[in-house]
Amino acid sequence: MFGPKKVDDEMALKRQKTVRFYDDKAKPTIPTHQKQAGFAASKLGVASSGKNKIFVPGDELWYNKILDPSSDFILTWNRVFLFSCFVALFIDPLYFYVPKIVYGNPNSCIGTDRHLAITVTFFRSISDLLYFIHIMIKFRTAYINPSSTLRVFGRGDLITDPKEIAWQYFRSDFVVDAVAALPLPQILVWFVIPAIKYSTAEHNNNILVLIVLAQYFPRLYLIFPLTYEIVKTTGVVAKTAWQGAAYNMLLYMIASHVLGALWYLLSVDRQTACWKSNCKNETGCNIKFLDCDVIPNQTWASITAVFNNCDATVDSPIFDYGMFQPALSNQAPGQGFLMKYFYSLWWGLQNLSCYGQTITVSTYIGETLYCIFLAVLGLVLFAHLIGNVQTYLQSITVRVEEWRLKQRDTEEWMRHRQLPNELQERVRRFIQYKWLATRGVNEESILQALPADLRRDIKRHLCLGLVRRVNTFASFYKGQPSFFNSTTLKSGDFCGEELLGWALVPKPTVNLPSSTRTVKALIEVEAFALQAEDLKFVASQFRRLHSKRLQHTFRYYSHHWRTWASCFIQAAWRRYKRRKMAWDLSMRESFYSMRSDDSSGEDDPRPKQNLALKIMSGSRKGPQNMKELPKIRKPDEPDFSAETYE
Repeated sequence: MFGPKKVDDEMALKRQKTVRFYDDKAKPTIPTHQKQAGFAASKLGVASSGKNKIFVPGDELWYNKILDPSSDFILTWNRVFLFSCFVALFIDPLYFYVPKIVYGNPNSCIGTDRHLAITVTFFRSISDLLYFIHIMIKFRTAYINPSSTLRVFGRGDLITDPKEIAWQYFRSDFVVDAVAALPLPQILVWFVIPAIKYSTAEHNNNILVLIVLAQYFPRLYLIFPLTYEIVKTTGVVAKTAWQGAAYNMLLYMIASHVLGALWYLLSVDRQTACWKSNCKNETGCNIKFLDCDVIPNQTWASITAVFNNCDATVDSPIFDYGMFQPALSNQAPGQGFLMKYFYSLWWGLQNLSCYGQTITVSTYIGETLYCIFLAVLGLVLFAHLIGNVQTYLQSITVRVEEWRLKQRDTEEWMRHRQLPNELQERVRRFIQYKWLATRGVNEESILQALPADLRRDIKRHLCLGLVRRVNTFASFYKGQPSFFNSTTLKSGDFCGEELLGWALVPKPTVNLPSSTRTVKALIEVEAFALQAEDLKFVASQFRRLHSKRLQHTFRYYSHHWRTWASCFIQAAWRRYKRRKMAWDLSMRESFYSMRSDDSSGEDDPRPKQNLALKIMSGSRKGPQNMKELPKIRKPDEPDFSAETYE
């Protein structure tokens, strides 16, 4: 129990999933916010493996540890990564605002907003880094084997082998996560497009749209498994109704943001298409002159009619711009970022809400397909997302409406029964008081759904202060000073052995034994509990096997007996040390007395004798004054004597 072996045992226990038990008399303080696993006096609890944050023990580096998929760290990371996914979905469409039109008199051109491109690239790179971290975490996160035959409380075997985890990840979600994490828009904007020779702005915009949308769908898909994991762990994505409504409204706003940004980029392409069609029919015109990075021929610039023919600000333009007429007539592509962003967001939100009914469409096939997609998407989102928002908002007022109906029914009943005004007023005051105290919540139903230990702790928290005000009851809670002892249980250990001794007695009493321990879960665990009646039935089947060996086995595995034995050994060890110290002092005293008798008269032996007496007296007082270990009561001797069977 003591010495190096104790240290080794403690270090071994720290590497395992543990449950700590405290003596009831010691009265440990148990925080109410911690999840506890308690066993009443009518149950024998057997601890089993539960949720653990990190499985790999020892001094392993952080990147070698395997994470539990149901741990608090994974739950927190999923919430953080879900938020970052929404931010990434907002950032990606901002690349559609990078192309711009510089309106001049008489010449205009298509350019690039480099300041916006740098800003978007910076934030996009940060979001890509979070996607990369998510991939690394999934490589170190254990998973439940779906084909496992061992089922513990509805859960299968947890695979913690890094190679098996990596192989499972490669076969499932790695491709989607890798595609979502690639920095494709940055490579396209800063390396691919500048390296392509003889490319036009229209072609560059088309490539940008394809790349961003091709990567946008995998990023959108990742939101759904993340939401599923959070719901599976906590039950809900949003803790309050307002958060749930905001969550669904955010999805609707992101859809409007994407549609508006795409509408802006297509309007730039539509303006470019008009300029190109007129440039082909004009002598001396070159498509490169439409690029802001190329200085056009001054002779052509002074006589060209391309820009006048494609002027969208006139009342009846020659070119049919269709749904892009509002953006080009207001010259939105030539405005600042904030103006064109909010203008495009408003267009997307307006047409998504009314299913594109206000759009005037041209005969251009791409424009027609875009409007069809917008109408269908608006119908689906409005039916699903806005319906969820309405559900969340209605849930806030459901309880108030129920209480109002109950109050109305009470008023009608009192009028029907013709209760006196005094009684009616008392009933109204009681209803008002109950609403203010509980907000319509049935506290009894909530308490009954909780386990016995939580109900006891909650009632103790709410009512213990009131009970202690009564002098008679206050003395019940003072308790007796005792030896504070605790033990740490690992997987496979048990508690509540008093109930086992009660069940093995040939003729047990009707009253169940009182529990002498309080169980407190250091982490989330799962345990199997045997009811008193079931334990009594099982014990009755093996009474013919009662022997001394059963008593020794019970004492060996009983934590109560182990605690008493350790205290007994500790007290005996202290008595031995006390006797050994007294014997050493007596030998030292004899040695000094012999030297004083044999010494000559040259030195005075009295100082040495006085010193020996002081050492002896001080040392003797020390062990006598040493604080004795508070005595702990020996557990009752288990009586497993076999009864006579007829």
